[in-house]
Amino acid sequence: MVSIKDVAKHAGVAISTVSKVLNNYPNVTDATKAKVNQAIRELNYVPNSIAAALSSKHSGRIALLLDPVRETQAVDQIYMQYILGALDCAKELDIDAITIFFSMLEGMTSDDITRYFRSQGVHTIVVFGLSQEDRVIRNLIQEEEFHMVVIDAPFVADGITSVGIDQAEAQYEVAYKTISDNIPRLDPKHGPQTVLYIAGKGTSYVTADRTKGMKKAAEELNVSLSIRYGDFSESKARGIAMITGKEKDIIVCASDLMAIGAVNALRELEVFHPVCGFDGITLMGYVGNQMNTVQQDFYDIANTAVREAKRLMDGEKGRQVVMPHKIIRMKYQDIIK
Repeated sequence: MVSIKDVAKHAGVAISTVSKVLNNYPNVTDATKAKVNQAIRELNYVPNSIAAALSSKHSGRIALLLDPVRETQAVDQIYMQYILGALDCAKELDIDAITIFFSMLEGMTSDDITRYFRSQGVHTIVVFGLSQEDRVIRNLIQEEEFHMVVIDAPFVADGITSVGIDQAEAQYEVAYKTISDNIPRLDPKHGPQTVLYIAGKGTSYVTADRTKGMKKAAEELNVSLSIRYGDFSESKARGIAMITGKEKDIIVCASDLMAIGAVNALRELEVFHPVCGFDGITLMGYVGNQMNTVQQDFYDIANTAVREAKRLMDGEKGRQVVMPHKIIRMKYQDIIK
C-alpha cells in the first residue's frame, strides 16, 4: 500500500508538506501543491484513515455532488428523491457514498477539489444540477481524474456517463398537447394562438434543450411564441405572467414551480388561460387547477446514476442513458394517500 512517505519521496518534498496539502493548509505554494497532487494521482494514494474505512466495501466510495434549488422556500422534492434513490442503490450495491453540496466547494480550484475527493477516498462522482456557470466542476469532469456520472448534462466519454430524460422531446410533447387541447375552446376566427414560454435559467443545460422542444412545437402548430426566462423561480414566473400573461392564450413553463407562479398571477388578474409545467412534483396537485406536466422519476434517475457509477468502477465505458418520462395531468386525487 502506498504511504504518505512514498508520496513525499515521489514529489520531492517533506512528509509534513504532503500533510499540509492534504489538509488544505493555506501556507503552501501553488507549485508545491501541484507537485504533491501529481504524486498523489500517479501513485493513487489514499490516506490510511480512509482506506481503513473502505476496507469492508467492495467497490470504493462515490460522492453525490448536488446543487439544490434555492429560489423557493418550498421543500425541494426533486433533490430529496435524488438523494433517496442514490443512497438506496449504493446500499444495495454495497458502495460507500458521501453527499457533498456545491457550496462546500466554493472557492476551490479543480486541483483543490481533486485533492479533497481523493482525501475522502472517492473513486467516482455523481453530479446533480450542473450548470454552464460551474466552470470548476466542468473542468474536473473534462480532466477525467475521476469516473463521473452527470445528470442532465451533455458529457460522455470513456469514463463519463450522462443520465437523464430527453429534455427537448419532453418539452415538445407537453407543449404540443397543451396547445392542441386549447384549439376547441377558441373562436374559429381567433387566428394563431399566442403562447408565452417561461424558460428556466439561461445557463442551465436543460434550458437549451427544453427551449428547442418548445420552438419545435410552436413551429409545427403555427403559434406566436414569446420567450422569457424565469430562472426556475416561482416568484419570477409570477412576475412575468403578471406583466404579459393576460394577453396570451397559453403559458408553457419549464418547471412546475414556475407554472404555480404563473397560475397564481392569472388568478390575481382574474383571467383563465391554460398553463402547463415540467417535472411532475407533488406540489402541483395542491394548486387547484389541473395542469399538464412532464413527470420524471427522480428516484429512478438517481438510482440508475449510481448503477452507472458502478459500471464505470468495474472498468466499463461511459455512455448516454436516456430515462423515460410521461405526460400527465396532475390533480389532487392522484397525490393524496
